[in-house]
Amino acid sequence: MTPQEQYIKKHKRYHRMIFIARFCIITVFLLIWEISANTGLIDPFFFSSPTRVCRSFVTLYRENGLFTHIGITLLETILSFLLVFGISMLCATLLWYSDKASAVLEPYLVVLNSLPKSALAPLFIVWLGTGIKTIIVAGISVAIFGAVISLYTGFALTEPEKCMLITTLGGSRRQIFSKVVLPSNILLILSTMKVNIGLSLVGVIIGEFLAARRGLGYLIIYGSQTFKMSMVITSIVILCVIAILLYLFLQFAEHWYKKRVL
Repeated sequence: MTPQEQYIKKHKRYHRMIFIARFCIITVFLLIWEISANTGLIDPFFFSSPTRVCRSFVTLYRENGLFTHIGITLLETILSFLLVFGISMLCATLLWYSDKASAVLEPYLVVLNSLPKSALAPLFIVWLGTGIKTIIVAGISVAIFGAVISLYTGFALTEPEKCMLITTLGGSRRQIFSKVVLPSNILLILSTMKVNIGLSLVGVIIGEFLAARRGLGYLIIYGSQTFKMSMVITSIVILCVIAILLYLFLQFAEHWYKKRVL
């Protein structure tokens, strides 16, 4: 067996072990949760159980249009994420092009990024009313400022020697950006996107708590107000699954890029 084949085999074995370990952890957690609820160690009315969550899932599907709620939350999250990606790329690029603008605006970005976004949600309702616009803006507000700061920092720290070389050879700022800065930061962009997709989902749920009549955030609020805790936990579990699937999709894109380009 060649060294390359040994490395590939070891790499596959490593990922297989990781998968088995993750599966075992979630399986043990679910078993402990179910046993604790059935034996009275925890109150199933407040904490539910895996079997009760499954029954609640079936009930929501039959009576409450569960997949409609999932689709609405997913659509709002994807729209928020795409807008965050486009706006943050544009803003980070403009800040990179203008040193004066970045020097002036960077402190404001830091302050806005540190604000608790849940405090802004009531203002969005007053400004935009209830509905999908408010929810999407809430989703954008959670992720946008951190994304701009992260991308701009990566752009600004890109290999100064290569940038200087292109400048010395008579290249323009646009050429520096397209030939050096952007290609060098593809992995940073993908990594930032993986963070932003989760933050967009968080912002959408915050918006749905306050301004929605449909969506998983609405189901969580409705379930908590009517003491249907299985509905609340079922909605949270579905949100976890959505977050994992969206993250895995972007992780797949990152691995594909590494294999094809690097």
